[in-house]
Amino acid sequence: MILELISSGLLFALTTFGLGWPLAARLRLQPADRLVVAAACSLVGLWLAGWIVYVFILPLNILWLLPPAAVAGLWWRRRELAELFRDTLARECVIALSLISLWCVGWLSLVQNYSGGGWTSDWFEHWERAVFFLNRESADHLFLGIYPLTGRPPLANVVMAGWLQLTRVDFAHYQLFSTLFASLAFLPAALLALRWRESRRTVAVLTVLFMVNPLVVQNAVFPWTKLPAAFFILSALYFFLRRRDDRTSRVMAVLFSTALAAGLLTHFSAAPYAVALALAWCLGRPTDWRRPDFLRTTAIAAGAGFVLLVTWFGWAFATYGVAGTLATNTAVTTVATDLSSQIGRMVLNLRDTLVPHFLRSLDPALIAQTSPWGYARDWFFQNYQLNLLLALGSTAWLVVLRECVRLWPQAPTRARWFWSGFCILVVVLGLITHGARDEWGLTHICLQAFVLLGLAFLAARWSTLTRPWRRVLVAGATLDFTAGIALHFAVQNHALDRWLTPERNASEIIASYNPQTLQNSMGLIVNRVETLHAAFTTSSALVLAGLAAILGLALYRCLSTSRRPSAS
Repeated sequence: MILELISSGLLFALTTFGLGWPLAARLRLQPADRLVVAAACSLVGLWLAGWIVYVFILPLNILWLLPPAAVAGLWWRRRELAELFRDTLARECVIALSLISLWCVGWLSLVQNYSGGGWTSDWFEHWERAVFFLNRESADHLFLGIYPLTGRPPLANVVMAGWLQLTRVDFAHYQLFSTLFASLAFLPAALLALRWRESRRTVAVLTVLFMVNPLVVQNAVFPWTKLPAAFFILSALYFFLRRRDDRTSRVMAVLFSTALAAGLLTHFSAAPYAVALALAWCLGRPTDWRRPDFLRTTAIAAGAGFVLLVTWFGWAFATYGVAGTLATNTAVTTVATDLSSQIGRMVLNLRDTLVPHFLRSLDPALIAQTSPWGYARDWFFQNYQLNLLLALGSTAWLVVLRECVRLWPQAPTRARWFWSGFCILVVVLGLITHGARDEWGLTHICLQAFVLLGLAFLAARWSTLTRPWRRVLVAGATLDFTAGIALHFAVQNHALDRWLTPERNASEIIASYNPQTLQNSMGLIVNRVETLHAAFTTSSALVLAGLAAILGLALYRCLSTSRRPSAS
């Protein structure tokens, strides 16, 4: 299994960067920028290849042309590839991404059964969707017996199906590729952090912040499409900012619109960011609309994004109709029947996402269980996943707010207007567009990319923090890692149950947790899917030793960059 993991990881890296590398290498960009462009273009290419094979009922074996094409692309532009690895910051990003990917895969290998708050069934629905495209099932198929194909945008599912076709179609490989795909969100976050402070130390600090952040690790390991969407969202934001720096750059404009469209095809959580950035594009400089070159650039960029969106929505409209395409997502189907009730839901959801659950009165039935460590895990889990401030970290949110206040007087007026408007609009739209009422909070639905943006800002500001504030941040990160990652995976691995109550059998262990845990366990059994934990036979002790080594290396790199000058 170890050799399979290695070969699958190499295939992922090859197809994720190789297919888009010839295009990225041609652009006059910094090496680290080319890395993100290559990944975004490769993923769009994988989507188009898989979608064409599905729509036109072509042989699945055609997908075997992709790895040789990726190899050819890397070889064709090998000179630029060598330049990338000679560049200090680009090399730092590659190493950091490798550490984060190994870190997340290591935790994934410990998951015996999914659990955590109310999370259930989504892991199987997205696995079912990936298999749907490989098996060419009927267009009227209902996932989980409830949701039509149009209930979720398909880019990530189609891309995952392509990787499965090139390796092995089983749930363990699906988990692996899902986690690797989610880990890519680090790259555009690193570019944004480097934009604010260009140094090796910034990347090293961001690496550790990602590794100890519960929202990041928990979502990377749970196989759904929110962090893959965050990759495209943050890439689009970075390209937008680059385009704002150089208003003559059509390349950045096209990359911005294409990444944003890809985000919408991955998860509808990209919609609030699309609205915010589209408004910023239109209202940034009203005088731009008098310039013909701006109008041409806008038309070209909008056309590129539109063409990519049509690949899915055009087919969906023709197959399911407008209502069958746009009215099937849960954001629409759960809307209240009258406007006043829906407005009330929006206001309460906004409040409950900003105020932690332990400061409010709410029904705790969702996390009620007889397992004391299961209850403690869910108590922390609901904070880290659903509360916007605590999703940054138990003390990180305070440091982020402090740094924003400190920077406000120094920032140019245009920057103040953009960032305040962007943040407010994304948070408000990200919460009010969710139709259902959720008294626990909604950060994990649309605001994951926003949290990653906060971590990037924090990494850029690390060098300006005083020693007491760094200690506050380190203390909070230690708590977050212990309560949000170590405890979380000890519960998912059933390790605490085996250590503290060895007399109980598996059924008794599952029964001691909340009903969602039992539902996930039954889902694995009924659907006969084998997790990576079951397929990966290496001992948990060895995995934990590897994870400790990865974290130690990340911390060492973080500390070592503070002792010597950074090359930029």
